[in-house]
Amino acid sequence: MRAADLRDMGDGALRDHIATTRRDLFGLRMQHATGELDNTARLSGSKRELARALTIARQRGVDPNVPTKTEADDG
Repeated sequence: MRAADLRDMGDGALRDHIATTRRDLFGLRMQHATGELDNTARLSGSKRELARALTIARQRGVDPNVPTKTEADDG
């Protein structure tokens, strides 16, 4: 996702995107560790996507570690 698209998101949607990206990155790391990951470029792409989203959240003053509604329902 482009930085301009992330900037257009609301604060809640940005937190949800960060949480989703963190879950996806965790899954990719597990696949890489077990040798199941075919496209290793997705790993670095996901890291960059997370960094991009976290940067925009910090510029706005949004705390990305506040649990989102979907995370609160899971836990």
